[in-house]
Formats: sequence, C-alpha cells, structure tokens
Amino acid sequence: MNRMERLNACRLYGIVDLGYTPEDQLIPVSKKLLEGGLGILQLRAKNHAPEHIERMGRQLAPLCREYGCLFIINDYPEVARSIGADGVHLGQEDGKLEAARSLLGPDALIGRSTHSPEQALGGFREGADYIGFGPLFPTGTKPGRQAIGLEHIAGVQAQLPEDFPVFCIGGINEATLPAVLDAGATRAVIVSWLLTHPDITGTVEAVRRRLGEA
Repeated sequence: MNRMERLNACRLYGIVDLGYTPEDQLIPVSKKLLEGGLGILQLRAKNHAPEHIERMGRQLAPLCREYGCLFIINDYPEVARSIGADGVHLGQEDGKLEAARSLLGPDALIGRSTHSPEQALGGFREGADYIGFGPLFPTGTKPGRQAIGLEHIAGVQAQLPEDFPVFCIGGINEATLPAVLDAGATRAVIVSWLLTHPDITGTVEAVRRRLGEA
C-alpha cells in the first residue's frame, strides 16, 4: 500500500509528546505504542529546536519503519524531509500548506490542525491529506485553547468526502471516547490517555478495536 492507502486504514493516531514523555523514554514509550499495532505516530516536541527534533526523529524513523507505522513530524517540513519521515503536521499558524508540499513532494502526507467547521473545509481545500479537528474537550496539550465540543463532528464529516480522514482530537480518554463516537467520529488522536497509561500497548489495542481498526 502507498502512504495514502495506509493513512486511510488508520483509525487511531498516536502522538509521542515530550510534554508527557521524557526524552530518555522516547524510544521505550514509542515502542510500546507500536507494539499495540499503531498505524501512524507523530513526534511532537514543542519548545525544542529543529536540530534537536531532527536528532530525535532520526531515532524514531527506523523504529516506525520496522513496525510498518507511518511517521509524522510536527511543525517542521524541513526536518521531515531531512530524516525521510512520511510527512508533516501543520498547525493553523505554521505557514502555507503549498510550501510544505513543494518541499516534501506529492507523496508526502501533510496534515492540518483545524478548530472550526470553516477551518476543516479550508484544510481540505488547500490540499491537506487529513485534518485534526478539535480540541473537543479541554486538554493539557493545548492549554488556553477553547474546547469546541462535539456538536460539529457529524457536520464536518458530512461536508467532506467520505474517504477524507478527519481525526478528532483533544481530551479524548476512556471516559469521553463513547460520547465522541456517539457524535459521529470515526477516527481519533489520543495523547495523554495512551502516554500515561500503565499498559500502553494493551490500551492501543483496545482503542483500535473500539474504533474498528483491529
């Protein structure tokens, strides 16, 4: 399968976030995520220099390849290109998507964070391969950003092609996942619930089953 086909098969999107995972645990924690069958993993290291992120990415990229997992770099297209990552994820303030596409080429995966139905449609129209939609609930990964709730999920998915991946994000955990699914979500990004769980691998497997991926 090509990258887009592999992305379309993913229902759970994992992020190894240095806000939760100490750098010396980056590889062990990532390996636990991958052993659960995770299909896509992003490295997010806010407040770290690109050179530092590149060094960490060079450790993670071969591990993801070993497990057949797509590897995404947050924020920095040039780092993604340098280490041969599968793609990059861009926030609303991270520049034009076409610039990242020009740098990475047509086969790279480029995602965009979106926080409203208008931004979701905009992400699709500008050529994103997938979007993150949220935060649905208050979350420690995005302090200060207002939660958008669940009421727009079904409408956002209805205004986009059926096969366009919309990954809901923000405060999704064991308690909130049922409501997220009831609201119409089919894909989810989960961060703190996975990274802080005593059984990371088992939780990845269980969530993948809940989402219909496994």
